[in-house]
Amino acid sequence: MVISENGIVATSHYLASQAGARALANGGTAIDAAITANAVLNVTEPMMNGMGGDLFLLYWDAKSQKLYGLNASGWAPKGLTPEYLQKKGATKMPYDGIDAVTVPGVVDGWSKAHQKFGKLPWKDLFQPAIYYAEHGYAVPEMIAGFWKAAAPVLKSDEAKRVFLPGGKPLAVGEKFSNPDVAKALRLVAEQGRDAFYKGTIAQAILETSKSFGGTMTAEDLSEFSSEWVEPISIDYRGWKIYQIPPNAQGMAVLEMMGILSNFEPAKDGPISADELHTRIEAMKLAYADLYKYNADPKFAKVPVQELLSKSYLAKRAALIDPNKANCSPEAGAPTGTDTTYLAAVDKDGNIASLIQSNYNEFGSGIAVKGMGFMLQNRGALFSLDPQSPNVLQPRKRPFHTIIPGFMERGDVHIGFGIMGGSMQPLSNAQFLSNFIDYGMNIQAALEQPRFIGSQKTCNIGMESRVPPEVRDALTKKGHEIDLRGDYSSAMGRGQVVMHDSKSGMNYAASDARADGTAEIEPVNYK
Repeated sequence: MVISENGIVATSHYLASQAGARALANGGTAIDAAITANAVLNVTEPMMNGMGGDLFLLYWDAKSQKLYGLNASGWAPKGLTPEYLQKKGATKMPYDGIDAVTVPGVVDGWSKAHQKFGKLPWKDLFQPAIYYAEHGYAVPEMIAGFWKAAAPVLKSDEAKRVFLPGGKPLAVGEKFSNPDVAKALRLVAEQGRDAFYKGTIAQAILETSKSFGGTMTAEDLSEFSSEWVEPISIDYRGWKIYQIPPNAQGMAVLEMMGILSNFEPAKDGPISADELHTRIEAMKLAYADLYKYNADPKFAKVPVQELLSKSYLAKRAALIDPNKANCSPEAGAPTGTDTTYLAAVDKDGNIASLIQSNYNEFGSGIAVKGMGFMLQNRGALFSLDPQSPNVLQPRKRPFHTIIPGFMERGDVHIGFGIMGGSMQPLSNAQFLSNFIDYGMNIQAALEQPRFIGSQKTCNIGMESRVPPEVRDALTKKGHEIDLRGDYSSAMGRGQVVMHDSKSGMNYAASDARADGTAEIEPVNYK
């Protein structure tokens, strides 16, 4: 762990962590540091996140002892309807291209969070990102790998011009600059969020959408607003764990933990066949419910309270056979819903747990002309099934995979998150169990071997650090193990910060599966 009385910023790229830590040293709060770091990540991890994506935030305000939630996920354009897509021959939501694009929410999210909790001048938050966009930075190992793998997604000529300089992905150690995104960031810094939703950037988005036959209108952008929401929570062995409510998938984390609360931690430890089997089966049951019920609560009833009730969780836990894998669990019937994550804690104990994403690497594959950033493909997560609560509708927000986390017990408050698409609830639950059930510190809990899987299959991706004898025992229970390497980015990339208000000490952890670090607020030695 990184430990300090000063503030700490943990991100998946060391330049972003450094920039956020400097914001703290300049008198900024945790949200100032988080926005600063996120803007740098827009430049250094352009396939993962950017101004064309969405954002969610959990923010612990130490003075008021209150946790705030911010949903900055964008809605579908008014003209993007099932009927419109069906006339174009679509039988399901397109995964990429202009018809997968929803209104980006991140810039409005930055603005609302800064207005409520920021101290530094707005324009100052973007100077590090503008610097790296103009002067360039050396591409590190993990990002180079993502760049190469995601290159086929870059469909538009503009996207290829910006992100495939010389006609190829950036290699390790190559210097990359993006003057176009520097221009866009400067517009936001100088003119505020309206530059994005009503001004020059909005015009560029609309022109780009029109050139691809998209449905986005000026009103779709100008009328959008992110919203403050009440976090949802569950009590787990003395800890209170929080998530953002639907349309985000955080309720699956809480349901998994609620199911696990019906079992004692395995005597043979977290990387034992019994413990892993229980976690795997709990994951499948929670995912079955998630995919049946999760949607935008403004358009559909999402039975969160019922799904997280003790009686329902006990019924779900009773379905787990300790000796046999269930390859096709069904959703229950409750009665009575790719990415960049960062965490920042300041010396006063305020905590920002922030997550931001394009969804797929490089999102829709379409770059905004002259602005140097990609448009997300978050609309791909809508359904065209009229019976689904997540069916596409105008001005509706899609099912969302990105989830920031927060937890507390007594004097200890923790912001945490692990990116990785649909695998995020599972990865977060594994971290939580490692920390709470097995007493690991936050760095050890984050680095423990992880597995990934989905609802209706017995195929489980697993890091090869899980011992062979454990994997063999799981195979005998019916699981199909697919090895993914020692530290696989497919398992997600996490960050954690922790504040102990009794001692005044801060702690942080950064995942070995990424290029990141946890950076301490610099000290003035004079």
